[in-house]
Amino acid sequence: MKQYVSLTLKKALQTYLVILPFAVISGITVGMYTCEHSAPEVIEAAIEQLGSYQAMIAVTVIQTLVYSLFGWVIGYFIVERLGLMKPFRFEKVVLVKVCPVIVVLGFTFAADYFLMGRLIPEVAADYEKGISVAYFISSLTYGGVIEEILLRWFFMGFIALILVMIFARKTDKNEIPDWIFIVANVIAAIVFSAGHLPATQMFFGRITGLILFRCFLLNGAFALFFGRWFRKYGIQYAMLGHFGIHFISKIILICVI
Repeated sequence: MKQYVSLTLKKALQTYLVILPFAVISGITVGMYTCEHSAPEVIEAAIEQLGSYQAMIAVTVIQTLVYSLFGWVIGYFIVERLGLMKPFRFEKVVLVKVCPVIVVLGFTFAADYFLMGRLIPEVAADYEKGISVAYFISSLTYGGVIEEILLRWFFMGFIALILVMIFARKTDKNEIPDWIFIVANVIAAIVFSAGHLPATQMFFGRITGLILFRCFLLNGAFALFFGRWFRKYGIQYAMLGHFGIHFISKIILICVI
């Protein structure tokens, strides 16, 4: 048992080295984006407490490194236990399947500006502020990589593991029923969407049926695709999908706004 834990931990830490540059870039750009969109007095108070703008960014980087490392390492054990571990590489046959879907999802994500922007004035006003470099890069690195580690690799896997322990404890990992992963995927998507409600309430100052629908559509519906790709093909395809829809949608918006 000790040898298994030691070997698995070693593999988890070795593979995390691939994630490390994304976590650092994510922490830097998320910190910059937060400064861009926070009230000046909030930023001044944070700088006064931490000593400098650079220190504030460094704190964001450290936070991102800590929870991405935790999510990756614990998730690694869970994913191995569930038989979801796939080789960390891209296969042409799978890319042919997922890339057209990513393009469609990217255009659909961008449609939020054209559709919801007409119905909810705050949505259009927010988009028309433009897309900064920090926002663009953080959406790719944090959304595309860090969120997938936390939401799919760790949380979806954790939910699936609980379901296995309740309903399929004696089942071999290669024979776990598909419904367990489907339910875990749906739960992870719902929780992720619900997690955006406080920020949504703060941004709009209200929660209406339409705003609630938009919140769960943008944050939950797309996540179902990522969870399915994670289960079938590997976490790298969930990351590619998440990365891809942000990249495509923001390029579209940069061109039209």
